[in-house]
Amino acid sequence: MKIRHIFLVAAVPLVIGFLTAPARAANAGTVTYFVAVDGSDSWSGGLPEHNAGRTDGPFATVGAACIAARKHGTGQPRKIIIRAGEYFLDDPLELNAGDAGLTIQSAPGADVCLYGGRRVSGWKKDGEKFYSVELPGVKTGQWDFRALVVNGRFCRRARLPEEGFFEHLSSFDIPWMSTTGGGWKRKPTSEELTTLKYRSGDIGPWLDVGSAEVTIYHMWDESMVGLKAMDTETRTLTFANPSGHPPGAFGVKKYVVWNVREGMAEPGQWYLDRTAGKLVYWPLPGEDMAKAEVFAPTIESIIRIHGKRENPARDITVRGLTLSVTTTPLEAGGFGAGKFDGAISVAFAENCRLHKLEIVNVGGQGIKASGDGLLIERCHVRNAGACGIRCRGAEAVVTDNHIHDVGLTYPSAIALQGGGRDCIISHNEIHDCPYTAINCGGLRNRIEYNLIYHAMKELHDGGGIYCFAGKDLVLRGNFIRDIIDTGGYGALAYYLDERSEGCLVEGNLSVGIVRPSHN
Repeated sequence: MKIRHIFLVAAVPLVIGFLTAPARAANAGTVTYFVAVDGSDSWSGGLPEHNAGRTDGPFATVGAACIAARKHGTGQPRKIIIRAGEYFLDDPLELNAGDAGLTIQSAPGADVCLYGGRRVSGWKKDGEKFYSVELPGVKTGQWDFRALVVNGRFCRRARLPEEGFFEHLSSFDIPWMSTTGGGWKRKPTSEELTTLKYRSGDIGPWLDVGSAEVTIYHMWDESMVGLKAMDTETRTLTFANPSGHPPGAFGVKKYVVWNVREGMAEPGQWYLDRTAGKLVYWPLPGEDMAKAEVFAPTIESIIRIHGKRENPARDITVRGLTLSVTTTPLEAGGFGAGKFDGAISVAFAENCRLHKLEIVNVGGQGIKASGDGLLIERCHVRNAGACGIRCRGAEAVVTDNHIHDVGLTYPSAIALQGGGRDCIISHNEIHDCPYTAINCGGLRNRIEYNLIYHAMKELHDGGGIYCFAGKDLVLRGNFIRDIIDTGGYGALAYYLDERSEGCLVEGNLSVGIVRPSHN
């Protein structure tokens, strides 16, 4: 049951004036521009459809509409209305302080999708079961990605082993002194962060070092690394980028190998052959690759609302759009996989609003936002490689969102991560995530009336709601159910960790969870 069916959300009808170029709403003096798939950036953008002579009409790109809107002055009410269709961006749409007062939204009743990638076609048979296509820039490293969307599915990469994990032989027995205690008692060496000893039989000389990637599991997070070298005599892998913690830290010895042909175990899987410069896919039964809609990401963010500390981006609204297909760089994501960018990214912003966005099939985070007075409401984030929503700042409100099936590439991803001061996280429905559903620290933040289930499916030392370094937090009226403890440091419903003080936890419910609370 969706949370928005439980809690009342006010909706204000939107009235749009379709007038001259640029259109101006008579009631508020709002300048309006239009974008359509059959538009042209050489037109004025002031008409919702082209005229009879095809001499004027809507823009073809949102970027052109933004340039036109800026000419009307910072802070003036301006609106960009996007008509139904698919729009492919080669670069992120960049908004800043000069776009204050701007609203970007879909036309009433229109399905609008902005893609951060390219459509892939030209598939040819590759062996008995697979299809492949050569992609420019893959062999040289100019185009790289770890997410693929086929016919609306976030597809599973080739994986070894097919299920479960390999167990490596590396050890790191240095004591962990707690996060506030400075971490490791001794700083790990470069070699400890970049090598792994594997067991005979797990992998062999057949491994394509240029294509393979490895996930090393820790306790509450993981690291994804590329490979630089493989020594078959000593059975040692050398990483191309450092792991966040040494393999074997916390006594955890699990690892997985991705993106090699030997890991193609079932239909629907894929891998990017960087050595040969091609994308390889195993179609589902009945899937016709001549008709399949395949999208590969090229950029990390689709929309970026970035001001500066001394000149924030203010009063920008994005409403009613679908954002899909983004990529991530090859690096360890850190705690909560928080390093990665969002399909929509907001920084140094004030009073910006993200409303009723559908964010689906993205490689990194859905929404990554920081600033003051932010509002994120009624957004649906699903099928994300990393986090769903990450919002930090002052007096932010994150409410009535639906977040699920996140952490598909980075299992340490937190579905909804908050922080800052005087923020409200309320009435959200969150489920099916590999680690914590809601994480929040900061000062005087309220986490209220959220529905959480099926969290902590893969990692440990977290919970339905996990608070770290929070002061005067309020956890009230939340319902958390059906979290299974898979070992390690455990999984809880309500977890107040280090440096939590003065917190109020009242009127919450926990069902089907072995450890309801800890502080």
